[in-house]
Amino acid sequence: MSETSAHTPTPTPGLLGLFQKRFEGDDALLALAGLRFRQAGLGTELYARTPEDLEWQWPYRPTPEGLATVHLDRNLNLLEERSHNLIEEFAARCRNRVFGMIVHDQRELQSQPEAYLAAVQRVAAALDKIEGAPRLYIEYAVGLEPAEFAAFFDRTRELESVSACIDVGHVGIREVRSTYSRKHPGDDVCGLRFDDPLVVPLADEIQEAVRSCLPVVLELIRTLARHRKPLHFHLHDGHPLSKYSPYSVSDHLSFLAQIPVPFEYDGRCSLPTLYGPEGLFQIVTTALAAIEPGSLSFNLEIHPTEGRLALRDAAHLFQHWQVRSNAERMNYWLSILAENRQLLTAGLRTNSSHGNSGGKLERFQS
Repeated sequence: MSETSAHTPTPTPGLLGLFQKRFEGDDALLALAGLRFRQAGLGTELYARTPEDLEWQWPYRPTPEGLATVHLDRNLNLLEERSHNLIEEFAARCRNRVFGMIVHDQRELQSQPEAYLAAVQRVAAALDKIEGAPRLYIEYAVGLEPAEFAAFFDRTRELESVSACIDVGHVGIREVRSTYSRKHPGDDVCGLRFDDPLVVPLADEIQEAVRSCLPVVLELIRTLARHRKPLHFHLHDGHPLSKYSPYSVSDHLSFLAQIPVPFEYDGRCSLPTLYGPEGLFQIVTTALAAIEPGSLSFNLEIHPTEGRLALRDAAHLFQHWQVRSNAERMNYWLSILAENRQLLTAGLRTNSSHGNSGGKLERFQS
């Protein structure tokens, strides 16, 4: 990103991917990520607990001018002085380099709304004093009622330095749990296992809950877009029965994933995920219809799943490694990000060719 482009809109949405090691090994893994991101045409969303973390990862980005955001520590508390100071330090270090900093929302948005609003206003005032400072995106993360999350941004519409990050997986899983619990009070659908015999008679109700989430996400997009401020997205799929994640979460899946089950459902031995390619298509279509493309950025926040892929053209990065299994695991994960980038790009192209009115799913899946 150039010295003057931190907040400069681009004519098309920014496309980024989760840029992390994720496997044991030295920095050759980051060099591999930089190579694959460059080949896929992805910008980077880096995770950094401290400014020093950011500086360590920064040289491995795919291109010097590529779009970048930084996801700050998930445990930051905007009501604490320490967290406020850290955000301000990041902003000063990131000026004219990244266009956004992402922080998680907090329960205090609901339990202490005035104190939380005052804290956000204070951060915004500090950012406004730093020339070229990145925008602060507050991510839907702790599972609030989506309408409450949206209502908060009604109160911050005058704060140019603050906007929303819609994590479609977090919104979706929250809605699935809520929908399922209305029929099964006290039961957490995410506590079930795909191989549990109890799942068979519950499959229809589980999938009914899964299908409930997309309309909620689309409505949240339309509501937040009314403020005509940039929106950042964390894109990933999920399913309440998923046990793919090494981090014991039900989301952060590829949009190409299916959930295998030991029984037949709708003619298959697998269950559709929250969104799949068609759901991703609708998310993209809704966002593009609601706000100008240059005010949108999409980050593929997909976690690794097990698999290995030969290094081939990247083998030279690991000549000093005797065992390359983790490099091949990393390479496999990066290939999943690249596949989902193709899905996302196809959706953007379909909307462009059809004037944001949408097109056939076959085009999107090609």
